[in-house]
Amino acid sequence: MSATKIYCDFFGHKYKMTRKVTNHVKEYTCTCCKKQLTTDSNGKLRELTPKYQEINSALERIYNNRMLRLKRKTLNSSIC
Repeated sequence: MSATKIYCDFFGHKYKMTRKVTNHVKEYTCTCCKKQLTTDSNGKLRELTPKYQEINSALERIYNNRMLRLKRKTLNSSIC
């Protein structure tokens, strides 16, 4: 067992947000043991599996496209 694993088992993880997928979905990584978590559809923390990585990537792409569309729409309406 590694020293960082023992530290996290004893004191708990020190999670840091590593990626903001949307306003409600974020990814976190423990600064000690590098364990990765994400928020699920209910807002609970779940382990970041390949399935959740794929879901988060698709969510981020959809979210960014939507934000771009809204930004263009507001810019176009302010010009007229």
